[in-house]
Amino acid sequence: MVDAVVIGSGPNGLVAANVLADAGWSVEVLEEQDEPGGAVRSDRQVHPAYVNDLFSSFYPLAAVSPVLAALHLEREGLRWSRAPRVLAHPLLDGRCAVLDRDRAATAEALDGFAPGDGQGWLDLCGVWDRLGDDIVASLFSPFPPVLAGGKLLARLRAAGGLRLARSLLLPVRRLGEEEFTGEGGRLLLAGNALHADLAPEAAGSGGFGWLMSMLGQAHGFPVPVGGAGALTAALVRRLEARGGKVRCGQRVSEVVVRQGRAVGIRTASGDTLQARRAVLADVSAPSLYGSLVAAEHLPDRLLDDMRRFQWDFATFKVDWALNAPVPWDSPAAATAGTVHLAEGVDELSRWASQIARGLVPDRPFLLFGQMTTADATRSPRGTESAWAYTHVPNSVKADAGADGLSGAWGRDEQERMADRVEEQVERYAPGFRGRVLARRILAPPTLQAADRNLHHGAINGGTAAMHQQLVFRPVPGTGRPETPVKGLYLASASAHPGGGVHGAPGANAARAALRSTRATATVLSTAQRMMSRRGRGGLR
Repeated sequence: MVDAVVIGSGPNGLVAANVLADAGWSVEVLEEQDEPGGAVRSDRQVHPAYVNDLFSSFYPLAAVSPVLAALHLEREGLRWSRAPRVLAHPLLDGRCAVLDRDRAATAEALDGFAPGDGQGWLDLCGVWDRLGDDIVASLFSPFPPVLAGGKLLARLRAAGGLRLARSLLLPVRRLGEEEFTGEGGRLLLAGNALHADLAPEAAGSGGFGWLMSMLGQAHGFPVPVGGAGALTAALVRRLEARGGKVRCGQRVSEVVVRQGRAVGIRTASGDTLQARRAVLADVSAPSLYGSLVAAEHLPDRLLDDMRRFQWDFATFKVDWALNAPVPWDSPAAATAGTVHLAEGVDELSRWASQIARGLVPDRPFLLFGQMTTADATRSPRGTESAWAYTHVPNSVKADAGADGLSGAWGRDEQERMADRVEEQVERYAPGFRGRVLARRILAPPTLQAADRNLHHGAINGGTAAMHQQLVFRPVPGTGRPETPVKGLYLASASAHPGGGVHGAPGANAARAALRSTRATATVLSTAQRMMSRRGRGGLR
C-alpha cells in the first residue's frame, strides 16, 4: 500500500507525483507503455544518428511555468536550448514573417509587410509587459484563480479594461485585421493560434494567438538538450530520489471505489495496488469517466455531459532524418526552430474549414520543426532532425485532395498523406525531398497506440475552444481536479488549464489531494479533542 497512486507518467502525472513526494507521501506511478513520458518522449528509431521527438518538441509554456520552475529540474541535469530565431512563416513570393526574441527585429520584419506594423507589434508587446506575469500566474493557478485573478483584473482595468478584454476575445482573424495593415503580423498571430484547434474565426483565438506569440517573443520556444525525453528523465530522477516509483508496462483497467471513495487501482493483469490517501489520474476525462470508474459511482449528469465532450483535432505527423539543412527559399526560415507553412490567413481558414467539414485537407497547414537548428545535439553537423505535423478530422467523411483518403489510415493511406505533407514542404523548400534519408509516419491510430491519451492523435486533451475551458473543462461545473469520487483527482490536460507541457493540471491535482488530507486530519483531530474533553466531563 502507498499513500497515492498516479495513473499515467506523462508530464502531468510525473509533476503530480513529485509534488506529493515533496510532501512526504509514498507514491507509485503506473504507466501502460514500456517507457515513461506520455507525449514527452524521444528516440533514435528514424535513424540511429538522429534524435527525433515522438510527439511534443517545443515548450514555451514550460519556460514560464512556475510549477516546473519550483521543481528545479536543472539540478537533475535538464538543460534548454533555443534556435537563433523563434518562428518563421514564409510565403511563396519570398516574404517571410519572423518572430525573433529581439522584439525590434520582429518589428523590423513586419514593417517589411506594411510600414507601421512593427509599431503595432511593439504595442502588443507593451500589453504583455504590463499583464504577462499576472496572466501566467492566473493560467497556472487552480480554478478559480482568486489571488492571481484579482491582481490580473486590477491590472487589466489599468491597461484598458473592457477594450483590452474585447481584443483578447476576438477571433484571431479579426484581431490581426485590427492591429496590422499587412499580412506579416496577422500570420504570426493566426499561426500561433493554430498550435491549438482554434480556427482563425473562433472566438478567443485572438487571445490564444497573442499569448503564444508573446511567450515566443519573451522566452523563445525552448527544447530540452538531447531530446524531449530529457525532460521526462529529469522528472523521473527527481521522483525516484524522493522515494517515488515509476512502473512501466502496467495498464490500469479500473479505479477501485468503496463507499464512494477511491481506495486503489486494478491493472489489466488483475493485480491491485491500494492507496491510503488518493488516486490521481493523468488520463483523458473520457477515459476516466467512461472506462476506469464504473458508471454506478458517477452522477448521471456527469455521464450525460461527458457524451458532449469534444476532442480537439486529430493529428498526422511525419519525422525525418535529413542529410542537409532544409533548402528554404526564404533564408530567414533556415534559422527558425519552428516554421509555419500556409499561404496566408485565407489558406489557414480554408484548411480549418475542411477539417470542420470532415475533409482531409488537400493543402495541409504544417507546423514544421527544425530540431538540430534548435539543439545541435540532435543530429550530425550539417544535417537536420526535422518533423512536421498537421491536423485532420477525427471522423473523416471524404478527401479534399485527389488521393481518395478515407481516414482508415492503413499503410497505403499513411504513405499518400505523408507524400502530401512533403509536397507542401516542397512548395517553400524546393529539393527538400531529395534530402530525406529516412522518415517515420505517425498517423492518428499510431499516436493513440503510443499514448492512450492521444485519442485519434488529439494532442490537447480536448478542444481548447471557449466552451470547454475554465469552469467548462472538462464539463460544465467542474474546472477543478476534484471528481465526484472522494480521493480521486483528474490530473491530465483534460483538466484546467488544459494542454501544453507545463505541469499545472498535475500540480493542481496533487495540491487538491494534499488539502483534502489536511482538512480530514483537522476534522479528525478536532473530533478526538472533543471526545477527550467529553471523557473528562468538559462537554455536556
